[in-house]
Amino acid sequence: MMEKEDRLNLEPIPRLKNISKTDFLEQYVRQQKPVVIEHLTDDWPAKHKWSLDYIKKVAGEKTVPLYDNRPIHSKQKFNEPHTEMKMAEYIDLLKSKPTNYRIFLYHLLKEVPVLQKDFKFPDLGIRFLKQLPTLFFGGENSKVFMHYDIDFANILHFHFHGKKRCILYPPTQTKYLYKVPHALISREDIDFNNPDFQKFPVLRKAKGFVTELNHGEALYMPEGYWHQMTYLTPGFSMSLRATPRTLTNFSKAVYNLVVMRNFDNYMRKLKGQKWIDYKNEEAIRRTHKKNKV
Repeated sequence: MMEKEDRLNLEPIPRLKNISKTDFLEQYVRQQKPVVIEHLTDDWPAKHKWSLDYIKKVAGEKTVPLYDNRPIHSKQKFNEPHTEMKMAEYIDLLKSKPTNYRIFLYHLLKEVPVLQKDFKFPDLGIRFLKQLPTLFFGGENSKVFMHYDIDFANILHFHFHGKKRCILYPPTQTKYLYKVPHALISREDIDFNNPDFQKFPVLRKAKGFVTELNHGEALYMPEGYWHQMTYLTPGFSMSLRATPRTLTNFSKAVYNLVVMRNFDNYMRKLKGQKWIDYKNEEAIRRTHKKNKV
């Protein structure tokens, strides 16, 4: 009994071999529910070609931005990388040992056009943005903070080379997730793989989803969904994005991009670390107040 109480309330994300356009729209997009489609990439060259060794071969000389798990600091701008490295050097690091260094929202397909021939936009009834997709890389046990995306996009997230654990929460669960004000993240010191319920008791109330993505599988994440990723092995992923379906979420995306991001950067410059500390304290205070803790 105690063991169950010490775990997050997560149910497995449904998994399908394939799905028709009509069923995808009716059962998942319109209902805003996540799903894993296991064989969506079977006719992509990427399914058979993409690996860390292949990326090293075609993109090894590119200099890539890297992020790690250090807490957000007032001297950093929104999504500013922590360091950079040659792709070949980075992949050697991934393969040699666990590392917290990740590549985040990187336009590798623009930098290496040959990769553009290896995928196609699926015909699933949603209007994907036709810009080139971004890629994400991570080492064994590296983690991505719990967050939701600034543009409230509907996302198809494809994983390659290895295995990745994905925890999702719908927007209705925001009040339980210790959201940091004026930001898109929950408290960075929450370990969603081993949460401290003494410090963050309201997490017990949150109802979410979990899955482990394997090579070539696609995860549909509805708009505004919170997501936290853990690379169980070294690997990389690619996201295709579609615009928000509702005017409400489109308005939220515009606000995030135009107002929230610039306001947060201004306050970091004005108040420094005091602004970061204030937001983290407010995340706990506001969450506990809403939930009468």
